[in-house]
Amino acid sequence: MTLEQDAPMVARSRARELTVVDVVQETSDSVTISFDVPDEIVDDFKYAPGQFVTLKIPSDRSDQVARCYSLSSSPYVDDFRLEIGVKRTRDGYASNWLCDNATVGMRMTVLAPSGQFTAKNLDVDMAFFAGGSGITPVLSLVKSALIAGAGEVVLFYANRDLESVMYGSQLEQIAVEFPERFSMVSWLESERGIPTAQAVAEILRDHRGAEIFMCGPAPFMDLVERATVECGVDHSNVHREVFQSLSGDPFDTATLRRLSDDDGVATATVYLNGDCISVEWPRNTPLLDVLLSQGHNAPYSCREGACSACVCRLVDGEIDMVQNNILVDEDVQDGERLACQALPLTDAVTVSFDGL
Repeated sequence: MTLEQDAPMVARSRARELTVVDVVQETSDSVTISFDVPDEIVDDFKYAPGQFVTLKIPSDRSDQVARCYSLSSSPYVDDFRLEIGVKRTRDGYASNWLCDNATVGMRMTVLAPSGQFTAKNLDVDMAFFAGGSGITPVLSLVKSALIAGAGEVVLFYANRDLESVMYGSQLEQIAVEFPERFSMVSWLESERGIPTAQAVAEILRDHRGAEIFMCGPAPFMDLVERATVECGVDHSNVHREVFQSLSGDPFDTATLRRLSDDDGVATATVYLNGDCISVEWPRNTPLLDVLLSQGHNAPYSCREGACSACVCRLVDGEIDMVQNNILVDEDVQDGERLACQALPLTDAVTVSFDGL
């Protein structure tokens, strides 16, 4: 059962208004939207390659909707500028609205960057598998790895046809600038059919030991993930980006949700942004809500267990997740928990948002 009550304190909002400074038509059904980040809030919008931002989109039907869009920009290249890739989807209200209405000078409400589809070490070899608009966060990682890292980078990029390829010119330029460290396999379904397990496995075998990143339609990522298993790739080296449409309002931080009827209180020790925080944790309230209500800048985006932005690692004690649409069994076994769905099962719990 899900209940709600007014919070005694208003949580610190991670949302800011940003100005659109450029809109580029990438393909007939996709655009890149660039936002300027003013000097006074640049620290709030520092991000890691591969992360995403959440936008508030106006809607006549429900006043507003929230949607997550990956950053194609790199913090090592695009100072004080955020770029997102948006591709139209059938019946996708937000993507169609942005493609039709985003203009230079428009101001939009944006949550600070979040997400775990990131690289802990840019100096290792990396193999990327992108399908369609899944190239967006992959481009951010590719550029960052080549500019700030030292490893070899290979990209398998699948598209419906040549006209649907996003960021083609950027990738061609990258290939020219880094001929010794970057290689790309372009797969067009119009010419070769859907990607095959054999083609994916060939890349995996040629780049054993590489960190594997995948983003794209679910069937495409399922194919790549099965290939990693068959090729014996360790799960810890496989990174999969998954988004789900948000149904709630992640911009509403002035409400403490109640996710159970338990009126008890536990104690949480939380490592966050380099600090060690101790808070009382009502057993019916998600850990994320407790931290936000006390003004702590905990990471989050969807607040409904669908994006992994708020993931933390369980160090001690036990936690129950009311809902989990993103973490796989191996992640949970490794101690990962979603703070937006976390309720304490023990009187004392220790978690860390740092060093995941």
